[in-house]
Amino acid sequence: MTGRRYDAVIIGGGHNGLVCAFYLARAGKSVRVLERRHIVGGAAVTEEFHPGFRNSVASYTVSLLQPKVIRDMKLAGRGLRIVERPISNFLPQQDGRYLKLGGGLERTQAEFRKFSSHDAETLPAYYETLDTVADVLRDLALKSPPNIGDGIGMLIAAAKQGRGLSRLSLAQQRDVLDLFTKSARTFLDGWFESEAVKAAFGFDAVVGNFASPDTPGSAYVLLHHVFGEVNGKKGAWGHAIGGMGAITQAMRQACEEAGVEITTDAAVEQVLVDGERAVGVRLVGGAEVFGKAIVSNVGPRLLYDRLIAEGDLSAEFRRRVKGFKVGSGTFRMNVALSELPRFTSLPEAGEHHQSGIIIAPTLDYMDRAYTDAKQTGLSKAPIVEMLIPSTVDDSLAPAGSHVASLFCQQFAPELPDGRSWDDAREEGADLIIDTVEKWAPGFKASVIARQIHSPLDLERKFGLAGGDIMHGNMSLDQLWSARPILGHGAYRGPLKGLYMCGAGTHPGGGVTGAPGHNAAREILADGGLWRRMTRAA
Repeated sequence: MTGRRYDAVIIGGGHNGLVCAFYLARAGKSVRVLERRHIVGGAAVTEEFHPGFRNSVASYTVSLLQPKVIRDMKLAGRGLRIVERPISNFLPQQDGRYLKLGGGLERTQAEFRKFSSHDAETLPAYYETLDTVADVLRDLALKSPPNIGDGIGMLIAAAKQGRGLSRLSLAQQRDVLDLFTKSARTFLDGWFESEAVKAAFGFDAVVGNFASPDTPGSAYVLLHHVFGEVNGKKGAWGHAIGGMGAITQAMRQACEEAGVEITTDAAVEQVLVDGERAVGVRLVGGAEVFGKAIVSNVGPRLLYDRLIAEGDLSAEFRRRVKGFKVGSGTFRMNVALSELPRFTSLPEAGEHHQSGIIIAPTLDYMDRAYTDAKQTGLSKAPIVEMLIPSTVDDSLAPAGSHVASLFCQQFAPELPDGRSWDDAREEGADLIIDTVEKWAPGFKASVIARQIHSPLDLERKFGLAGGDIMHGNMSLDQLWSARPILGHGAYRGPLKGLYMCGAGTHPGGGVTGAPGHNAAREILADGGLWRRMTRAA
C-alpha cells in the first residue's frame, strides 16, 4: 500500500467521498479511496437484516441528490431508478382524522380544508415563499462559500453569491431572515392556524435536528429539506429501487470506470503531517498511504478529534472544533413485517403506505419529545417517520411481506447519569414499536425482526459522531462560510494539503453529493486543473 503516492487520498467511501473521487479522477488525478467498512456508501447502503428482507440501513429516502451529479456520473445509465412518492406525507391525528400532504396543490388544499379553510387559501402563498428562498439555496448548493480571510477574493465571491439575495424584494428578504433565525413554530404561526397543518410542515424542522420546533433557527432546517427534487420535480421525495445502496453502488461503478482505486476494510487511524502539511494517512495495522491532497469525507468532529494528533493543530483551532455542535437525536430502525400496518384513522391499504407516515400530530407533541429526551435521554412518545419501500419495490421483501424504515426523534446522543446506549437500545426500540402500535393496532404483532441503530450504533457503524446524520448541527452558526468553522468554509482544512468533502461542509447534510462536487473543484483549482474539470463536464 505504500509503494505509490497518489494525487488524492480520500478518507471514507460515503457518497460525497465517491463524488469527490469521481470528479478528481475524471480530471486526470490518481485517486485512492479508503473505506473502513466492507462496503462503500457510508450511511447510504442497503443491507439484508433478516433472511429475505433488505432495506436502506441509515439514509432512507431521496430528494436532495444533485441533478448535476446524477448526470455527470451517469447514475441512471448505471441502473439507478427513483420512484416518486404519490403523496409526500400522511399524518394521522389524535381525533381519528388524518392529513395527506402532496399530490399537487389542489389535492393538498382539499386536505387542508378538513382542518382550516384559511390554511387552504394561504397555502399557495406559503409555497411561493418557500420556493423563492429555496431557489436561492439551490443556486448556492454547488458553489463554494467565500472563505473568510481570503482577502479580495473572498469579497468578490461574497458579492457574486449575494446577488441572488439582493434581487429579492424587501418582503422576500424578510422571509429569508425569518427562515434563518426564527423557530419553526414562530414561522409557521405566522402562516397557519391548524395544528395539524403546522405539524405537517414542522416535521421537517426536526429531521436530524436534536431540537424543539420552538428552538430559534429550526425554521432553516425545515427549509433545508425542501430544496431538493426527484426526476425534475422540485420539492418531491422518492424511493431508490434497491434501496439507497443502489445510489452508492452506481457511484462506485462510475468511480472505478474513471480510474479510482477503492479499498474497503481500510480504516484510517491517523492523518500523517510533515511540518504544516498533511502528506498521508496511517491505517489500522500500520500501513501508510501518501498523497498530495488528503481529503476527509468523515465529519469534522471525527477528523479533528480522533484522526489528527493534537500537536498538529493550533490551540485556537482545537478550541473551535470542540465547540462544533454534533448530535442529531436520531434513532434508526428497520423492521421486517408480516403485513402492512393498519392505521386507526385509515386502516385500508392505499397511497399513504407509499408515503412518509409521520407520527407527530402537533408541534406540541414534537416539543414534548425533545423535552423528554433532554431530561431522560429517551422520548416517552417519540417522533416517528415510517416509510414502507417494499410497497413500490418488491425486491426488498418476500411476497406478501414488507420492510419498513423507522426514522425516529428525539433520543439524546449521550444518556444522563453515565448510562450507555448499549444498555438502553432495546428499551428505545420498544418505545418506538409501542408508539406505532398506538396509532396502528396490530403493528407490534406484525414485526418479524428488527434492526436497531441507536445514536451510539450510528457512530460506531458509520462514524457519525454523536449519531449525527448531518455531520454537525444545521444551525446558523454552522452554515455556509462557517461550516464547519469560519475561515475553513471552502473545503480546505487548517493544514496545507488537507481538504474536507463531507456533510460537515457546505451545504450540509442529506444525500446531495454537493460537498463532494465542490471540494473536488477546490482541489483542482489549487492544482491548476479546474479548467480540465470544467471541460470534462
